[in-house]
Amino acid sequence: QVQLVESGGGLVQAGGSLRLSCAASGRTFNNYNTGWFRQAPGNEREFVAGVSGSGGSTKYADSVKGRFTISRDNAKNTVSLQMNNLKPEDTAVYYCTASARRAIVFITTGSYDYWGQGTQVTVSS
Repeated sequence: QVQLVESGGGLVQAGGSLRLSCAASGRTFNNYNTGWFRQAPGNEREFVAGVSGSGGSTKYADSVKGRFTISRDNAKNTVSLQMNNLKPEDTAVYYCTASARRAIVFITTGSYDYWGQGTQVTVSS
């Protein structure tokens, strides 16, 4: 079992930055690929970014490439999402997630086993 707790959400103006953090507890953290998804009202939950257990492989949604950076610190059991040049369309609840399926960094919700409670990110225009 892995428990995930997100922090760092908030309200920011367009063009600004936020850093989301996710603290993990439970089993050996580097045995899990981790990722961030987001869900806006009326929309399905969508993949944002993912990182392999070792941190050596990352994947991003096209909509955030060049603006968001995912990283992890296995010594501290944390994964972070640095979000720069935020846009109003980035407004959503952001969820941290972990997957025991380590072959690749998956982009579908069904490939992830554990989820945090989510943190709200609101970008004003």
